[in-house]
Amino acid sequence: MNKFEFKNLVKNLKNTLKQKSFFKELRKEVDTGANGTQDYVVKKGINKDTIATTRQ
Repeated sequence: MNKFEFKNLVKNLKNTLKQKSFFKELRKEVDTGANGTQDYVVKKGINKDTIATTRQ
């Protein structure tokens, strides 16, 4: 491996590490269950304001 190939290898490794760190920092966490997306609340009837389940 000559100097030119080695410099390109090091340059590519630096760029990929930098890119991975940017993606890691810029990723946002998601709130599970935000805005009622996880559970369904019954709105009418005798079971009003209770969380519906799939079990029967």
